Amino acid sequence: MARHSSVEQRPALLELPWRSRPEQVWNLSDRNCDGLVLIHWGSSSTNNGSNGKYTIAELVSNTTESPYPSAAINNPPGGAINYTTYPPSAAGLADYFIGSQSIVIDALDRAWVLDTGRVQTPNGTLVGASYGGPKLVGIDLSSNSIIQTILFPPTVAFADSYLNDVRFDLRPSVTASGKGIAYITDSSVEGRNGIVVVDLGTGESWRHLDGHPSVRPQQQYLSYQWGVPLFANNPGRPFGFNSFGADGIALSADGETLYWKTVGGRYLYSIPTARLRDNGPTSEILAQSSINNHGETGQTDGMETDTNNFIYHGNMEQNAISFFNPANGTSQIFVRDPLINWVDTMSVGTDGYLYFTVNQLSFGTGFYPGTDRRVRPFAVMRAKLPGNGTKVLLC
Repeated sequence: MARHSSVEQRPALLELPWRSRPEQVWNLSDRNCDGLVLIHWGSSSTNNGSNGKYTIAELVSNTTESPYPSAAINNPPGGAINYTTYPPSAAGLADYFIGSQSIVIDALDRAWVLDTGRVQTPNGTLVGASYGGPKLVGIDLSSNSIIQTILFPPTVAFADSYLNDVRFDLRPSVTASGKGIAYITDSSVEGRNGIVVVDLGTGESWRHLDGHPSVRPQQQYLSYQWGVPLFANNPGRPFGFNSFGADGIALSADGETLYWKTVGGRYLYSIPTARLRDNGPTSEILAQSSINNHGETGQTDGMETDTNNFIYHGNMEQNAISFFNPANGTSQIFVRDPLINWVDTMSVGTDGYLYFTVNQLSFGTGFYPGTDRRVRPFAVMRAKLPGNGTKVLLC
C-alpha cells in the first residue's frame, strides 16, 4: 500500500480548522526583509551615505520598492559608520535612520520605525551605537511626515544593545500621560538582553529583566534549517552558537500580557504587562517573579497576535508558523510549506490575513559557512487566519 511521504498530503491534518495554506504576495528581488507592515518594510543593511542603500522601504509594486518616508532620511550625511573613532562606531544622528530593524503600524494608523543605531562594516562586524542612533520614530501615514522621535539614553540602549522588535498599547489607561506605551526587545548577541519600556507621552524609557534567563539565549544552542546546522559566523573568530536573545514579541489581545521568545532557544515566555509598566524601586523584583514559562514551541524570530488571542510564532525548523493558544496552553502548526524558512517579522491585516517575510537569513553570511547561499527573490507571504481572526486594535 502506498504511503504519503509528506505531512501536508495527509487529509486529516489539512482539514484541521486552524490549518491554512500560504500564498506568495510580493517578491523582493535584491534586498532581504527583516521588518514588515503590509506596505512598508525594514532591513539592516549598511549605508555609507552615498551608495543609495536604505533601511526602510515602501513596496510600490509587486517587485519594486522605494525608500520611505524619503531617500534623505535613509542617507545619513557622511555615512552610517563613524570611522574617526577607534574602534569605528555607528553615527549618532537623531534625524536619520542608521540601522532600522523594525517598522510597525499602531492602532491609530501611525507607522513607528525602531532604529537599532547599529550597522555592519563590510566584513560583517557590528559596530557599537552612539547616542542619537537608537530611537523610535513615529510617522504620519497620511502625510509621510515624522511626528515624533524618541531617543534612548545610553542607560537604556547600551552601545552593544540591539533593539529588535516593538509592540504598542495605546489605551489611555496604561500610562499617566494617556498616550500609550511601547515594549521593545533587546536581542544583543553581546549579552545584555532585556525588555525596554517606553512611555509614548513623556518619552521616558526604562529596562526590565536585564540578564534574566528568559531573555538570554540557551547556552550552546544549535538549531537546524532544511537539515543544515546553524552555527554562527563570527568575523575573525571561530564559528559559534546562536547567541541572539529576546527577539520576537507579541501582546495579548487585551494588552495585559506580553509574550516573547529568544532566537537562541525554543521556549515561550510571558509576563503581565503591569509588571513592566511599573518602574518603582521594587519593580524589577516583582517583574522577575511574575514570568511564566510556556515550554518549548520551536525556534522563532517574528511573533504576532490576532483577535482570537492566538499568539503566532515562527517555527522555522518545521518550515512552519505555529500559534500558542493561552486558553489551553498548547502550540499548534498554523501553516507549513517547504518555501518557509526563516520567518521574520509578521503583520496581521484588517483583511484577516497574517503576512510574513521569508528572508532566508539562515543562509546568509551570518551563519556557517559564512557565504551567501540565499536564492533570490526573497518573499513576502500570507495565510488566512482561522476563526475570522483580524488585527488587534489596542487604543
